[in-house]
Amino acid sequence: MKNYLVPLTLTLAALAACQPASENKAAENSDKALAFPSTYSPQPSNTVLLKNAKLIDGVSKEIREGDLLVADGKIAFVGTGEVPDDATEIDVEGRFVTPGIIDIHSHLGNYPTPSVRAHGDGNEATSPITSEVDAEHGVWPQDPGFDEALQGGVTTLHILPGSANLFGGKGVTLRNVPSRTVQGMKFPDAPETLKMACGENPKRVYGAKGGPASRMGNVAGYRKNWIKAAEYKAKRDKGGDYKRDLQLETLADVLDGKILVNMHCYRADEMVQILDIAKEFDYKVTTFHHAVESYKIGDILADNDVCSAMWADWGSFKMESYDYIRENVPFVHAAGACAMIHSDDENNVQRLNQEVAKTWSDGNRAGLDISKAEAWQWLSTNPAKALGILDETGTLEAGKRADIVVWNGDPFSAYARPDKVMIDGAILYDRETGLKPKSDFRLGHADLSEGVR
Repeated sequence: MKNYLVPLTLTLAALAACQPASENKAAENSDKALAFPSTYSPQPSNTVLLKNAKLIDGVSKEIREGDLLVADGKIAFVGTGEVPDDATEIDVEGRFVTPGIIDIHSHLGNYPTPSVRAHGDGNEATSPITSEVDAEHGVWPQDPGFDEALQGGVTTLHILPGSANLFGGKGVTLRNVPSRTVQGMKFPDAPETLKMACGENPKRVYGAKGGPASRMGNVAGYRKNWIKAAEYKAKRDKGGDYKRDLQLETLADVLDGKILVNMHCYRADEMVQILDIAKEFDYKVTTFHHAVESYKIGDILADNDVCSAMWADWGSFKMESYDYIRENVPFVHAAGACAMIHSDDENNVQRLNQEVAKTWSDGNRAGLDISKAEAWQWLSTNPAKALGILDETGTLEAGKRADIVVWNGDPFSAYARPDKVMIDGAILYDRETGLKPKSDFRLGHADLSEGVR
């Protein structure tokens, strides 16, 4: 999603790993893992000891004090441990150190800046059923928005198609690193995802174009296509000859449990109806997005092990978002369900720590007692869980990828900014030295912060 130009030697080292997909093998084999493979390769990193840190690790409910060692791009220890002789020591002097932020709902690259019509590649609004398309094929790696997101502490992003369609297409999980290609940003072996949408959007977009024109039509559209997918899957599972259909192949892979369903849905009653459909066709909804009424069904979400990705305080901008409350995220969390923040916006993605701070404080003012360390799970731990990558990132634990943010103050403060951002142990942003990514698109443009040239 982003094409940063950081020091050229680092960028070229990352790009050297790029390998073209084998089109012949992809055509011969229905296993889509052979098409458009990840060519991501971590940038070079050193052995680094972050000393005297206030640690929010994404697991503990309390802030800890201690050190953190990064070696070979991984977290070697958190707290105390043996320090190699070749380690570079950085005394963070009591500053906060957290996992990198994961934005589970972003359109960076698909709706990049500058926001002009030619850059709008997020909705394939030609049919209510477009499960055959993939967000990664619309991502522009040079989107300057990736640069800004990294400077806000975002290390991983999940890029989704828009919400015009019942079945909008597949999403892609990206590392927020420099790359000439989207394949060079793809999180290796991250599960594929499918974007679906319920409610007002599909019936508004297609009401005058053949339907669906109502919520009744929405539900019928899901069910008719799951029936087709089940029939296609049965033929495919028998082996032998069958005609490959990209649209049905995606849905069949959902039924096989290979693709995670991410559902745009606002109202509580509709979310429960979607869960009923999932039970009817034996698939799982992983996460409801926007979900402004999740607070009404926190217990149901918990019972069904379904996550909810929400805003802090966006609501009432259309009828299905009318009944929002500012305590949505913490109330869902308090009900024992998997709650998280998301951006859905090129500006919000730059300050997701502030978004969590707002909704955390709203929840505690309403009588909850959630610690800051526990609330950080809404920024990294739970998004990683929902994307199927928690075994690799999302928390500060030994053996995980060293995706780390060092803050210049309490990250729950409106004044806090990242001082350093590490991805796989490589420092890609450093406020002190001025190291930061710069999209190819920005090269040659005047930097107004340094004066017009």
